Amino acid sequence: MTEKFDKTPAGSPAGQVSVSKGATPAPENIKAIPVRHVGRWISGVVVIGLLIALGYAFSQGNIQWHAVGDKLFDSTVVAGAGRTLLISVLAMVLGVILGVVLAVMRLSKNPVTSWVAWLYIWFFRGTPVYVQLLLWFNLALIFPVLNIPFIYKDEMTDVMTPFMCALLGLALNEAAYMAEICRAGIQSVDEGQTEASHALGMTQGRTMRRVVLPQALRVIIPPTGNEFINMLKTSSLVYAVTYNELLRSTSQIGSTSYAVMEMLFVASIWYIVMTSVFSVGQYYLERRYARGSLRSLPLTPLQRVKANLAAFGNRPSGGVSA
Repeated sequence: MTEKFDKTPAGSPAGQVSVSKGATPAPENIKAIPVRHVGRWISGVVVIGLLIALGYAFSQGNIQWHAVGDKLFDSTVVAGAGRTLLISVLAMVLGVILGVVLAVMRLSKNPVTSWVAWLYIWFFRGTPVYVQLLLWFNLALIFPVLNIPFIYKDEMTDVMTPFMCALLGLALNEAAYMAEICRAGIQSVDEGQTEASHALGMTQGRTMRRVVLPQALRVIIPPTGNEFINMLKTSSLVYAVTYNELLRSTSQIGSTSYAVMEMLFVASIWYIVMTSVFSVGQYYLERRYARGSLRSLPLTPLQRVKANLAAFGNRPSGGVSA
């Protein structure tokens, strides 16, 4: 026979229970005690101290800060910034168009076109942009006259103007990188899409235009925005071919006014402003094209601020209840 144990709490009279049947004791409030991160405070103080020291060093340097403000919106500087933006946009457009063509050639089953595309990408990715700009600028040393029979003939020095050298140097170099980006985007599309299109009777070219490329844009466009931001900064190299862009404009003012460092600060401010504006555009562009791959889009910076403010306003004054 199984022995029954008495479950009555010790010290309590038999049959008397402190908590009535079916009653649940009220939970106590949990007092959340934040963990002290001493290392964060120390590292924060050190970083702030270094920033203050850096700012103090620049304030004590032989820099005419008023010249930076006076020349920031100078007509020559603004015109140089406009030419920087112009050459960057045109070079990027040509680079994207040629990059798509090279990517299709690279993926072609024709060994000749595939090999030519690979050779192009190999050369332009393997040589610096600065060297390529100088090659175009000094092309007249090899071909004094540009002669296209029955179409065009002129002196190479008249054809290869600083603008043309800058455009060709930047665009052809960018096309090599865009070709690899486009190739990755095209290969990201499932092969079943192509097979289904061919089963419906669509040609190879029409399949690429109507089916593959629209789906590949989700992969192609975000890094393309990054390439354009990089193009804005790379455009400063066209200084070597005497194209009067932002850096050259500010350098000319600095050499005549003896405010060399001040004008370099002016150029840096303009580059930072332009890249910052387009970085915001790149963020929202990437967010838009992420809609097909993410279940929920990440919050924008403004939405994060609103969410944090709402959470701070709804925080209870006491401890966190269970």
